[in-house]
Amino acid sequence: MSNAFSYETHVLRNAGYIQAETQEKIRNSRLLIAGCGIGSSPAICAARMGFERFILVDGDTVDPHNLNRQFYDFDDVGRPKVEALRDKILRINPQAEVEAIHAYLDADNTENIVSKTDIVFDTIDFLDLPAILRLHTAAKAHKAHVFTALSVGFGALVWYFPAGSDLALPDILAPDLADASNYGGNAPSYADVFARFIRRIAPSLDKEVVEQISNVLTLMSEGKPCPASQVAVGSFAIGAMAMSMVHDMLAGNPVPAATQLVVHSFKSHMTKIIDVTEGYS
Repeated sequence: MSNAFSYETHVLRNAGYIQAETQEKIRNSRLLIAGCGIGSSPAICAARMGFERFILVDGDTVDPHNLNRQFYDFDDVGRPKVEALRDKILRINPQAEVEAIHAYLDADNTENIVSKTDIVFDTIDFLDLPAILRLHTAAKAHKAHVFTALSVGFGALVWYFPAGSDLALPDILAPDLADASNYGGNAPSYADVFARFIRRIAPSLDKEVVEQISNVLTLMSEGKPCPASQVAVGSFAIGAMAMSMVHDMLAGNPVPAATQLVVHSFKSHMTKIIDVTEGYS
């Protein structure tokens, strides 16, 4: 048996589920993984589905507490996440093109990075509201597809913003940003904005998810460290849900898109499509 990598062999058993035309689109699309913590899940799933053009961006390193849910090993502790994730992708597909950028997205680098991509995975650390808003604004300007993914307990949330849409995340969050600004008088923090957003979708989330998020947001508002509780099931669910939606988008199948988002709970064994504008007063 030859040890030489063959893309055709790699994707052979996708046949029947992924059409040849869609597989070619998968192979040629360039993915930006913006945040390689939870973003490691869709990245690995993408590599196994046949994506082979990646840009990885994250300024963080692997910590021991990441290992309960992120796609790293104990030997990766202390390494930049982008380097460890690049190596894992290349172990799946040694012919993949992987650009690893050990930096956080900021006002100086976001435009240039996003301009080189077709599909953006927004899995930025939820503490960095300015980076999230810049990422979505740049993606809208450059007509890149955006998938925002969150781990929600024993489940996941994925929000799709189509390329070329007039609607981006900053547009949807505008009422929350305005409300938070009016209430506090200062530039709103992620905790301020996210708390308002979560209140609108809380009825569709598991009770324990709402409780944990509320605890984290309270600690954040008090200026205390807040390592949010997350489990491996949620991380794996993000990869599965996001890649399924990406496949359907590339195949031309219907995909729920903003203002709608998709939430699945393995706790309640239910998938829900939520229109986030329904929570506005």
